[in-house]
Amino acid sequence: MIRILFVCHGNICRSTMAQFVMEDLVRRAGREDEFIIDSAATSREELGNPPHHGTVAKLREVGVLVGRHRARQITRAEYADWDHIVYMDEENAWGLERILRGDPDGKVSRLLDWTDSPRDVADPWYTGDFDATYEDVLAGCQALLAKL
Repeated sequence: MIRILFVCHGNICRSTMAQFVMEDLVRRAGREDEFIIDSAATSREELGNPPHHGTVAKLREVGVLVGRHRARQITRAEYADWDHIVYMDEENAWGLERILRGDPDGKVSRLLDWTDSPRDVADPWYTGDFDATYEDVLAGCQALLAKL
């Protein structure tokens, strides 16, 4: 079983989008029994909130199932529970370092570092561009799945 946790600042836009996109990709590949996929935040700002309406709208537009989800924060204690902890931008890397206090097993990576175009995934909370975020998330998840 491959366990993947996607992480962003609030766990309502990018990480939930990545969670649902990756679930869709593994389902379409007939590999859903091989994966456990979840998402979490580095902050406490959105705890308990559902996915952002822009994330939900974009995923519905492209036919990706949006599951039940409430924002939560990653904890240091769950580091051992995941094979891959995949964050969206450098701010998330800083937040993960603060919470996890290191990455001794090399589990932490940036989503687009799995692609040929390593960079941050822009936060649509600030940009308002859920289309661009979706394209980046899709590319990152496709590349991650291909390497697993």
